[in-house]
Amino acid sequence: MVSTVGSARRGDENVVQADGMQIEYDVPIPMSDGTILRANVFRPIGDGEFPVLMSYGPYGKDLPFQDAYPRQFDAMVKAHPEIAVGTTGKHQVWELADPERWVPLGYALVRVDARGSGRSPGFIDSFASQETRDFYECIEWGGTQPWSNGKVGLSGISYYAINQWAVAALQPPHLAAICPWEGMVDWYRDANYHGGIPSSFFPRLYGVQIETVQHGLGTRGQKNERLGVLVSGDVDLGEDELGARRADVAQELRQHPFIDSYWRDRSADLSKVHVPVLSAGNWGGQALHLRGNIAGFVESASEQKWLEVHGEAHWTLYYSDYGVDLQRRFFDYFLKDEGDWSHEQPPVSLNIRHPDETFELRAEQEWPIARTDWTTYYLDAADNALSLDPRPQPSEITYEPFGPGVTLLTPAFEEATEITGPVAAKLFVSSESEDTDLFLVLHLIDPDGAEVLFEGATEPRHPLSQGWLRASHRALDSARSLPYQPVHPHDAAVPLVPGETYELDVEIWPTCIVVPPGCRIALSVLGRDFDHGREGLPTAYGVEMRGSGVNVHDDPVARSADVYNRPVTLRSGGAHPSYLLLPVVPPA
Repeated sequence: MVSTVGSARRGDENVVQADGMQIEYDVPIPMSDGTILRANVFRPIGDGEFPVLMSYGPYGKDLPFQDAYPRQFDAMVKAHPEIAVGTTGKHQVWELADPERWVPLGYALVRVDARGSGRSPGFIDSFASQETRDFYECIEWGGTQPWSNGKVGLSGISYYAINQWAVAALQPPHLAAICPWEGMVDWYRDANYHGGIPSSFFPRLYGVQIETVQHGLGTRGQKNERLGVLVSGDVDLGEDELGARRADVAQELRQHPFIDSYWRDRSADLSKVHVPVLSAGNWGGQALHLRGNIAGFVESASEQKWLEVHGEAHWTLYYSDYGVDLQRRFFDYFLKDEGDWSHEQPPVSLNIRHPDETFELRAEQEWPIARTDWTTYYLDAADNALSLDPRPQPSEITYEPFGPGVTLLTPAFEEATEITGPVAAKLFVSSESEDTDLFLVLHLIDPDGAEVLFEGATEPRHPLSQGWLRASHRALDSARSLPYQPVHPHDAAVPLVPGETYELDVEIWPTCIVVPPGCRIALSVLGRDFDHGREGLPTAYGVEMRGSGVNVHDDPVARSADVYNRPVTLRSGGAHPSYLLLPVVPPA
């Protein structure tokens, strides 16, 4: 059944002057197939041509941040009170720029509801080529409006960062610069199949954040009381029709366990990204948002690209004075021809992390840092140790994958030592099963033997870093692999022969820490998600925040105990020199 309901925003009420801005709601943007997408436009009052900051995504352009995500909003403002200064906050939405802070800087902000989401009709197919083509057409629309100066920049966090890479690869003529803030580029490796192990993150997010603002929910959806508008459109669609207008993400992910055209269609071709890039990542973005920001910087074809990496929560610094100033200087240069960004900004800006979660901003010239002392710590399974010297004698230890696993520790560091960069491990293992999953966790251990945990992008307390590999996906892509970053093609599964020893190269995501004297680094080898064991922490998407965030690997079919909880033996020394490779960075 379909019914149409009234909206409080009609006709001339779609164009208002408020809070120092001219605002146009539900502006139609026609797509080449006849679909009409809807956008909100915020721009300075009066005539003029302004650079455009655009976003395109499925979270609802009319859904207020503080209404939809009050806990995150309150925590963000508490951490950075300046975020609430000079703005009413009523135009702020999740993971997008606040127009009350940007319009006074001389920008026009355009927020587009993605096809099938919010107030835009159509079929939802996240990150598919149709979405990317829609985004391309929106950019070209924004670059040719009478109030536009012809230059469009892209801004936003997470989903609104991921699709920036993809549309930039299509090279829209009016696209002048992108700033993907904590996004990703490889839809398989970065988010859904870590090391070939399926994650349940995106199906959970899809049900909570995308289906709940699907176009057609109408009166059953959320309402922006400030504007008197229905977030998900003025049409009520039946449940069957709503289901027919969105992809079945969980089913699709199960149907594509290997990298194929499905994944390539949803991952950015960085070799075609030539537009200026400011890629902003988060040390705490494990299993979702750090790997892609770094890969985008390193692998994109742009000759004008910059990397920045920070800490704190996923959404916080984007809105802070630090984040706004960083983005403003970048966009002023490429969209307004103002400032001297290209000479003032170093290619790489790293907020170097300390155990007390203070940060020191430091300029570098490249990633990984050229002066890195790649330091090999060899595993000693007999003593649960990590040593700078290879172990001549073989040793081994057997563990139950779904149990506590194995943890090995370095000696205490004698002086402060910085570890910044990608991490890798080579392990020799055998299993009593035809497959096994390796979950590697990098820890900082204080002088008393307790683990030091850190604020993550979406996880309150997490370890230094994590890495994953399904043993049947152990084949290496020799053309892309580096000593500090193995790359697996994930195009087939080759089962193990039970009892036979295999050499497995595991990528551990980049990290940063200044290790104080007396502290140690530890490596845990598990067959399950990391759990710090602490209590009293919040949940997200129905998942307890126990150290791995919402990026858990808990599909009972894809990770059945009959296969993945059979004993595994870790071997070290002699003919099986298992090791951990750490990026130790000496002072400049």
